Amino acid sequence: MTAIVLLQVEAGKVVQVAEALLCLDEVTVVYLVSGRLDLVAIAKVEDSDDLPKVVSSQLLQIDGILDSETLVAFRAHSRHDLEAMFSIGLE
Repeated sequence: MTAIVLLQVEAGKVVQVAEALLCLDEVTVVYLVSGRLDLVAIAKVEDSDDLPKVVSSQLLQIDGILDSETLVAFRAHSRHDLEAMFSIGLE
């Protein structure tokens, strides 16, 4: 299961928070973004029951995080998957 965690971070702590997030085994990538939010973290867990523990007990305990919103991904669509699907029979 994949979670997309949107984060608002204390001024001056964006890099520190991003590095701390990447120390968590479940966090695969952290994006620095523009707009009203500062970071987007992608977290992957084997079991959906693990998600609340990872987000609440680990991720949101990092110093400097002011606010968050967690989105759960139900299905992924990517250009790679679409290209593979439409190339069937072309070879």
